[in-house]
Amino acid sequence: MIEITKNVGAAARVERAAALDMWLSSLVPQWPPGVALVAFGGLGRLQCAPHSDLDLILLHTGVPGIEELASSIWYPVWDTRIGLDHSVRTIPEALSVAHDDVKVSLSLLDARHVAGDRDLSSQLVEAAAEQWRRTAVRQLARLREITLSRWKAHGELAFLLEGDLKEAAGGLRDVGILRAIAQAGLADTMRPAVRAAHLRLLDTRDALHATVGRRVDRLVAQERAAVASMLDLDDGDTLLRRVASDARTITHALDDGWRTADRLRSGRRARGSDGKPQRRPVARDVVEQDGELVLARTAIGARPDPSLSLRVAAAAAVTQLPIARATCEWLAAYSPPLPSPWPAAARDALVTLLGAGLGLVPTWETCDRYGLVDGWLPEWTRMRSLPQHNAVHRFTLDRHLVQAAYEATAHTREVGRPDLLLLGAFLHDVGKGLPGDHSLVGAPIAAAVAQRIGLPAEDVAVIEKLVRLHLLLPDVATRRDLSDPVTIRGVAAAVGDTTTLSLLHGLARADAQATGPAAWSDWKGRLIAELVRRVHTALDTGALPDPPKPDPSLVAGPLPVVHLDGERVAVAAADRRGLLAAVAGCLALHRLEVLTADASTVDGRALVEFRVQPRYGTPPDAVALANDLRRAVSGDVSVTQRLRGRALAARPGGSHAAPRVVWHREAATDAVVVELRAADAPGLLYRVTSALDEAGAQVRAARISTLGGDVVDAFYLVGTWADETEREKVEAAVLAAAG
Repeated sequence: MIEITKNVGAAARVERAAALDMWLSSLVPQWPPGVALVAFGGLGRLQCAPHSDLDLILLHTGVPGIEELASSIWYPVWDTRIGLDHSVRTIPEALSVAHDDVKVSLSLLDARHVAGDRDLSSQLVEAAAEQWRRTAVRQLARLREITLSRWKAHGELAFLLEGDLKEAAGGLRDVGILRAIAQAGLADTMRPAVRAAHLRLLDTRDALHATVGRRVDRLVAQERAAVASMLDLDDGDTLLRRVASDARTITHALDDGWRTADRLRSGRRARGSDGKPQRRPVARDVVEQDGELVLARTAIGARPDPSLSLRVAAAAAVTQLPIARATCEWLAAYSPPLPSPWPAAARDALVTLLGAGLGLVPTWETCDRYGLVDGWLPEWTRMRSLPQHNAVHRFTLDRHLVQAAYEATAHTREVGRPDLLLLGAFLHDVGKGLPGDHSLVGAPIAAAVAQRIGLPAEDVAVIEKLVRLHLLLPDVATRRDLSDPVTIRGVAAAVGDTTTLSLLHGLARADAQATGPAAWSDWKGRLIAELVRRVHTALDTGALPDPPKPDPSLVAGPLPVVHLDGERVAVAAADRRGLLAAVAGCLALHRLEVLTADASTVDGRALVEFRVQPRYGTPPDAVALANDLRRAVSGDVSVTQRLRGRALAARPGGSHAAPRVVWHREAATDAVVVELRAADAPGLLYRVTSALDEAGAQVRAARISTLGGDVVDAFYLVGTWADETEREKVEAAVLAAAG
């Protein structure tokens, strides 16, 4: 039985490969002429992880008995439970398959002799390399399609909390493509930064295999700490940041490689009548050459303009053309630091860059890979590749900020100061990663950045306010009663003026859209827009909008009344305890998530109105839902029993933080607000409203805010609730229902 070391590092990988070579060679006591065992994959590259599969070709020249010889090798490998990808081929057969299958072509580039006829192995290695050089430009087009499909399936390793180290974009498989592009002589893709990133990813996979004890490529959350410890890193977050940085280095190098291959395939090299490359001016000190941006000759001098790198970046983003690698390297080496405050040219270039739209993200990533961003913003080092552990976030912190600026461009025509919207979106989360509320912590940091880039004092104050209040509108819109005058007056006092209000509205939408699909919905957008409309009226005229009137169809006619209209569910019934809970339970029974709930009493009738959405995307049967609602509000015992059974069975599982209750005693006109922060689960609203009812609390409104797997549910309890004992009773009931 072969012994495989579980150590981490390049030396350990070579040691494992050597041990496997020796063992595989020993499986055939006397290798016949015209037969060779060739390895590819990790063994071929001498990069064996502790639990790597084996990829082997038994190469032959047509000798008899080759299948029996193959069985004498494959069966012992299977007996060890090592994964095996194997084939038996002649050289022409192997080359023919590689000609038709680009993935096989790449694998043969890693081919290495293990045992048998060394000359035969050498012939395959040389022939495969030559065939690849001849066909690479054509084959890379197909390889790119396959790669994009793989990326779509596995995501971007740099931004995944549990990414696949091999298959995700920026992972180990992409390094194989970089190596193939280099072997074809198309581009120098395996530069020192890429080689270093590759070695670190290999080390991470070694540690993951050793920790889990089997072949696995996905770095899941529960293994992070052990893998980080094995790599002598501080913690799991440090590991995630390193993996993200390495993945971005690899992805950026591959983008360069694809671009070079595209130019060669299309023959796109513009030449003048003198045979020299044509250069087209695109901005001050910036020209286009061969589809890339390079510096004008006049820009290269002993004392470069400090704003040059930002102006080049702005030109690249606006034209959506890449910056040539040599230009990036020159700017990184020779650009002087920006003075404080920045010159107007640098400030204007930053705003142009942030507002460039589609060209922003790739340009920023290029500048970041070459260290230019650190020269512009020293704060960026702390934020680079910082993971965000809330499941609603799809990006690391740094990319989220850039993405927010990109999303803000959709709203620049709606505000009076589009430049401040772009800067506010770009800086809104600069406090994350530091102790305390990131909005409050980040506000002075953002103000310092705004001052350093040369904004006047009044604009610095606006940036500070945007960062400090960037969560105000979404939080209030989803957690407070928008018809309550206290809500509108509080937001108006905090915002201060309509110009800032419009900036906060644009920022809220950009932030949510940059966060991910789970952070935004049409309903949330309408809630925020309604809040903005009401606050704008208050700021503009000083008058508060009238509260909405009850639906006339609910206050007339025989009871009960049930209206189902898309996302709206309205019920009128005889006033009694438990009505709100009964309706909430029915909605949960039919797999509907509640977004808002309002309750009121008019002439002895209880009116409850909910805004809902399907939990799993498919609307329920409207007839069945309406029937259950009528029976529930009429006190049908069979429906009540079903509600209780379903609610008790749907309590949250797993390891969640303990639920928490927060009281807000001055947040409403005629009520106090009780916020429940807990793990989400079907039927939670039913359980909590039932508990409140049993504790003697009357709920007049509820607002449901879901953030990933957690909720912040706000309940308006009628009365002053000045008695601490009564508050403690309610709090205990709510916590018991949520636990």
